[in-house]
Amino acid sequence: MARFTSSQGQKRRPAPLSEYGKELKEKQKLKKLYNLREAQFRKYVKEVLRKRRMVEDPTTLLVKRLENRLDNVVFRLGFAKTRVQARQLVNHGHFLVNEEKVNIPSYQVKKDDKITILPKKLQKKIFQNLLMILKKHEPPSWLELDKEKLEGKVVGVPSVEEVSLPIEIPAIFEFYSR
Repeated sequence: MARFTSSQGQKRRPAPLSEYGKELKEKQKLKKLYNLREAQFRKYVKEVLRKRRMVEDPTTLLVKRLENRLDNVVFRLGFAKTRVQARQLVNHGHFLVNEEKVNIPSYQVKKDDKITILPKKLQKKIFQNLLMILKKHEPPSWLELDKEKLEGKVVGVPSVEEVSLPIEIPAIFEFYSR
C-alpha cells in the first residue's frame, strides 16, 4: 500500500481547516451526538436563531431544546444505554409521559412531566437488568429518578454547564447564519 509522501519522504499533513470547515465539523459533532438528521437539527437551530433577539443566550436555548427531547431524557434517566437505543425504545412505544403513550423521540418534555416505562413492556429482555444498572446510575440534577418504581420526572431545566458539550455551539450558529 503506497503512502502519500512529499519529495523529502515526509508524510503530507492535511491543510488546516477553513472557518467554514470548523463550523461544519462542530455542527456534525452535535448532530451526531444527539442522533439527529440534518432537517431536524436545522429546524432546532433556525428556531433558536429566530428567537435569538428574545433570549439572552441562544446557546442555552439550543441545549435546552436538545436535552428536553424524550429520547434524550430516556437516555439521561438511564433507561437506555445510548441515545440511539433510547430513540428506538421511544419509537417502539415503550414509554408513557404523564400516563400517555408517546412514541415520538423529538417530543419535548416539560417541567413536572413524569416518564415511565409501559408496565407490559417491563417483561422485555432489554429491561431485565435495568434495576441493577440503575443502582449505579446518577441522572443529571434537572431530572429525578425513582429507581424502585422505574420512573423519572423532569424537575428543572438543563444547564449548559451541567451538560458540558465538547462543542463550540456559537460556531454552529455561524454556520447556519450564512
